[in-house]
Amino acid sequence: MTELVLTEARNGIAILTLNRPEKLNALNYALIDRLLALLDAAETDDAIRAVILTGAGERAFSAGGDIHEFSGSVAIGVDVALRDFVMRGQRLTARLEAFRKPVIAAVNGIAFGGGCEITEAVPLAIASDRALFAKPEINLAMPPAFGGTQRLPRLAGRKRALELLLTGDWFPPPRAVELGLVNQVVPHEELMSTAIDLARRMTRHSPAAIASILTAVARGLNQSIAEGLAVEAEQFARMAPTADLREGLDAWIARRQPGCDGSWTHITRPDEARRASTQQDGLADRDQGAVTAT
Repeated sequence: MTELVLTEARNGIAILTLNRPEKLNALNYALIDRLLALLDAAETDDAIRAVILTGAGERAFSAGGDIHEFSGSVAIGVDVALRDFVMRGQRLTARLEAFRKPVIAAVNGIAFGGGCEITEAVPLAIASDRALFAKPEINLAMPPAFGGTQRLPRLAGRKRALELLLTGDWFPPPRAVELGLVNQVVPHEELMSTAIDLARRMTRHSPAAIASILTAVARGLNQSIAEGLAVEAEQFARMAPTADLREGLDAWIARRQPGCDGSWTHITRPDEARRASTQQDGLADRDQGAVTAT
């Protein structure tokens, strides 16, 4: 049986490839469920520091939901369609949006409907110059159902989003950059190397600090500034007693590169943080003594 999502690990980066190229990587129920399971596994695996999501084949990132499967759910009734299609798709995009490690969409081709909604939901996205985007659900006499009516206006602004949502017109990669949907456009042959480079530039930093930033942005973005600042303060308070922050501060003061251990384990009590810092200082003194002796 063909794997619906191909998996590869490269130096702490998980590459997840939607693998239905003959269907333009349409998001059927089984593929969404498999992708959700792989995301769960990647988030709890300390060896994985970032995720890149892309599509198999030369034509599509994802053409959106599997219309034949969705049509069958609609024929059974609205409750089934809501449960099987809408709730499943919204669960996927919400999972990507709230993921506590960087997720980069490497958009290698068509990103229509649900494929565009995945791009809206992930924290970061790089587009090939062959990519193409659209919100074509209006052509099926329905609104987007995986979060497109909510995330695109927040990214692009109400009027620009409504033009795309109400016409179904496709738009090219430079327009996607302008709308805030993707970070940059690169030649097709440079897509994966650019995504990997971006992932590596982030994963050299403390995983706990990255998780705090992702959480603060995801939770605070749609709140008032006062509520968002409270989220930011909460995330700082979680980082303050960690060994990673102690190491970051000590490294800056000593004018050296920090050496965070790469784990997701927080030191949650100040006395433990102080003890860890003392141990690190002792190791540093010992190492310096060894260097001096030689």
